[in-house]
Amino acid sequence: MRTDHLPFPMPKRAHSLVQEWRDLSFLHWEVPPEKLAKYIPDGLEMDTFEGKAYIGTIPFMMTNVRPRLAFSVPGISTFPEFNIRTYVTRDGRAGVLFITLDAQSIVTCTYAPWAYGLPYNYCKANVEVEGSTYKWNSKRKTGEGVVGKCTAMGEIREAEKGTLEEFLFERYCLYTVHKGKLCIAHTQHDPWKYREGRVELTSNSLTESYDLGILDSLKPDLVHMSEGVLVNTWSAEEV
Repeated sequence: MRTDHLPFPMPKRAHSLVQEWRDLSFLHWEVPPEKLAKYIPDGLEMDTFEGKAYIGTIPFMMTNVRPRLAFSVPGISTFPEFNIRTYVTRDGRAGVLFITLDAQSIVTCTYAPWAYGLPYNYCKANVEVEGSTYKWNSKRKTGEGVVGKCTAMGEIREAEKGTLEEFLFERYCLYTVHKGKLCIAHTQHDPWKYREGRVELTSNSLTESYDLGILDSLKPDLVHMSEGVLVNTWSAEEV
């Protein structure tokens, strides 16, 4: 796994989990910073690109999730996930802040809030790959969900320095509030390889359920797709 691209060093201690993020659709909307502000915990700064704030709704597959020295477990280590995230920074470390992580995994939805403080919610979900098209759907018990599909277009690329794509993709930590304390968890993987995409959203009540100032939840401003990355993650630690 490469390290030359990392914007800051990973912890010296061993990583705790290995996982793969596969078949991702990145749907991004520009949102009013004043609408987003209420979701940003104390101690973090909203991160913007040229003064613009963004949130992403991202359907994908978590695969082969396992402790560092363990094997994958059928029926537990692989599951669909649909998260909504935004972008924050603290002390020069740009990272991700999750507004929700919806997953079809009782184990993850129980363990991750306890161990990391991550806002996981259980949902029924599915992600299918048909050639260059990813089809997906999710639904919580309370009804909120996402239904649609993405089709890849153009060449595979890596984000260039200073671009919006670098701002959105190249982040190697997440922030969370765990047991009342602001924490950071580091994530290491190779640079993202992505293609631009064309999306058809049938419904998106999941994103609509958060007051983010989005005028049309069926028409994201930016659409990208990626086959994914292999990831090492570290346990959360207080900042």
